[in-house]
Formats: sequence, structure tokens, C-alpha cells
Amino acid sequence: MMRLPRLAAALRPLVRPALGLVVFVAIGVACVYAVAGSYGLNIVLHRGGTLWVPVAANDPRLSSSMRLALHNRSIAATPGGFAWRSIGPGFEVAELPVTANGATVDQILLARVDPARFRFVVRTAPAGNRNLDEWMAALNAALVINGSYFTRDGTPDTPLVSGGVALGPKTYLAKHGAFVASATFVGVHDLAKEDWHTLLRGADDAMVSFPMLVTADGASRVNADWQRLANRSFVGQDRSGRIVLGTTTDAFFALDRFADFLAKAPLDLALALNLDGGPVASQGIALNGYRRDYCGQWELAARGGRMRLLASIIGTRCWEMPIVLAVLPK
Repeated sequence: MMRLPRLAAALRPLVRPALGLVVFVAIGVACVYAVAGSYGLNIVLHRGGTLWVPVAANDPRLSSSMRLALHNRSIAATPGGFAWRSIGPGFEVAELPVTANGATVDQILLARVDPARFRFVVRTAPAGNRNLDEWMAALNAALVINGSYFTRDGTPDTPLVSGGVALGPKTYLAKHGAFVASATFVGVHDLAKEDWHTLLRGADDAMVSFPMLVTADGASRVNADWQRLANRSFVGQDRSGRIVLGTTTDAFFALDRFADFLAKAPLDLALALNLDGGPVASQGIALNGYRRDYCGQWELAARGGRMRLLASIIGTRCWEMPIVLAVLPK
């Protein structure tokens, strides 16, 4: 049996590296918390974090649809055939193919909801501790889609109202749109000529976002880099007053191309407002036995002619969603 002094001597060479590792981890945790608070810690613990990696336009790490979009800026995208399917009174679903060069390059997962039969709520989890499945379960929701933009610590980056409580910045210049749910109105408001303070003051749930993708006068409000590709989500309303929600399954679209596609798509949209994009762009549905469970994956940024792809460090777990728009049965 090894005596204690001999055991201590044998372990001594391991103590310093172990202490060094503990200090390294502690410093890393402190740095993450200093930059992104509880949100940053949770996303590292839950899915291992992300980083931006340099890529080229023909990089095989990009999807084939992304490579096509980068190869030809002017390529036209057209809607493929689709049909709405009712999964309950006032709730329909569809999958709209996006075609280019004779092939399907993306797909928009759609839902069309009658606000007379369902209610819409905006909820937040700035701690970064809820992904799509966790939101669906927590809210017992018929549908959950990602909401508007958030800061690096998970708090709202635009004004919003959640359960009658105002959140986000108090001072904010908004000239695009807001989704508003109140006792008298559910839908999208164009903020070009309306004040968001007034609209949100009487709302039960609401959020400001940008840009407007479809406008009443058909004018374009999108001013975006054509190389910035990502999964996309939107909330809109058709000319019958139904709420239309959609999420793309690939990243063919830059925002300008997305706006053009939605304006021409056979969705009868009167207005459509962009929501946050990238891996956070997710959508779930659970109603009357129908299930949809889609988590975003893609985001490509471009700056100074250099492109970077947002990539997971470990695993492929769905992103946490700090802000969501949920549809609940009345």
C-alpha cells in the first residue's frame, strides 16, 4: 500500500495542470458572462456556442442553394405549386416551394391563422434557456415562431409588449413595422406614418421589427447586403385579415430577394414584416395531431468583401429563442 507522502509526491505533477485548467475555465466563464450575461452562459452550456468561420462563395460548407444565390445575384426565384390544408377551424398549413433554374432551392413553411379563433402572444426568455421544443411545451402553443431582434445578452433590441408589460428600448427610431395584438386589432402596422409608442401603448402583446417586406403601396423598404443569406421568418396579414407566418428551410434568400418573392407569391399578402433570421429562425406547430418542428441552421454575413458563416462549435442542438411569437387557442 502506497504511503501518503509517496501518494502526494506522485500526484504533485498533476496538481499544477489541473489548477491551470480550473483557472482557464473560470476565466472563460467570466469572460462569457461579462460579454453576454446569463444568455451567453446558457447557450454555451446548452449547445456549445458558435463562431464565425471564413468561407468562399463556392465553399462546400454552404448549402447548394446558398452557393447558387452567391453565384448569380440576379437569378429569379418563383413560387412552386402548393395548397393550403386545414388542421383545425381557422388554422391552415402549407409548404411553398421556391424554384430557380428549374430546381427547388428553398421552401417556406407556412401557417395561416384566423385571429378570431386564436390569440397571439409575445414572450421573452433573455436567460437563453428555452429552445423551440421548450417554448412549445411551456406555452402549450399551437404555433411558436421566433420573434424580433435581441441583444447579445438576450434582451429585446426593439420595443415590445409581453402580456401587457413594455420591454426593450424606450427610445427607438422605427420606420418599418410592428405586429400588434390587442382587444380591437391583431395584425401588422406599417410604421412609416404611425408612431410605435401609440400603437404599443394599448397592446396586450406586440413587437417592433424590420424591414417591411410587403407594403401596401408596393414600395421597397429593404436596403440589405445581397450576400447576407440566412434562414428567414416573417409575420404578415392577408387581405382577408388572416395572419400568415412563414419560415424558410434553407438560406437562398437575402432580404431584398425575399421581399420580392413574397410580394409576388400567391399568398394575397397585404403587409409582411421580417422577423429575426439565421439559426434562431424556427417554427413549431402542434394542433389536432399535426406536428411541425423546424429549427434554423444558416447565417452568412459579408463585410468588406469577406464572407463568414455562423457555425456551431459542438453539436447541432436547436438555438435558444429569447423572443417568440406564439399562437394559442382561445
